[in-house]
Amino acid sequence: MGRHTHEGEDAFPRAPTQEEWEAMGPEERERVVESLPGEVTWDEMAMPEGDKHLRAKVRTLDLLEGYFSHQRRKVYVGAELPIYYPGERRFAPDLLVVLDVEAHEREKWVVSHEGKGLDWVLEVHVGGDRKKDAEYNVERYARLGIPEYFIYDRARERLEGYRLPESGVKRYERMEAKQGRYTSEVLGLELEVVNARLQIWAGNALLLESGELVERMREKLEEVQRRVDEEAQLREQETRLREQEARRREEAERRIAELTAELERLQHREE
Repeated sequence: MGRHTHEGEDAFPRAPTQEEWEAMGPEERERVVESLPGEVTWDEMAMPEGDKHLRAKVRTLDLLEGYFSHQRRKVYVGAELPIYYPGERRFAPDLLVVLDVEAHEREKWVVSHEGKGLDWVLEVHVGGDRKKDAEYNVERYARLGIPEYFIYDRARERLEGYRLPESGVKRYERMEAKQGRYTSEVLGLELEVVNARLQIWAGNALLLESGELVERMREKLEEVQRRVDEEAQLREQETRLREQEARRREEAERRIAELTAELERLQHREE
């Protein structure tokens, strides 16, 4: 998200440098954080990119939030959140992940205040100039020290991945896909594009979005209910068979008693 803007432009808010931050007292820091806007302006935003952009972003956000919530790990997953690195012009990536932090709602991410920068970023590209995502952000996110950066190009339906080779290095290395999948060491997950959908794998398990999980649960409930109904029918059939058997047994015993009585009567007549 965001238009391409050169670093020398000062039209948009910036966080204090780290040196300025460290020179402040607690109250002044709080005032600075409060003063930084929690929204981006129209001038900073890219033109609307339609359903392809929105659905890819929302679906991926849902997948990641669902996965990490089940892992019971403190992970913050956000979308289009204003990000303030020390002394840097703010930006708002399509998706971001920060590990080992509280997952409460935020209006902005101020690195000096949070005590940590971003760990993972995804930008969704639909149309227009690719330079912002494929060139400018590749340079910028590496310089900021963001360990991994992915680009989901919906125009070409393909994925690109970049990773810092080691701590302190400010230049990305491009990832190589293995059998179509890119491994995110940061997330501990694998990503690939299949049939115009970004799929995410945790080992051999495909992550499912909330709607898909609900549908799976509905199908399982229906299957369990079907088995319960079948078992109830079997028990009912067994009960009917037992009742029929009991009636046949009673009828046989009654007939035996009648024949026995008739036999005794005939024996008495012969005597």
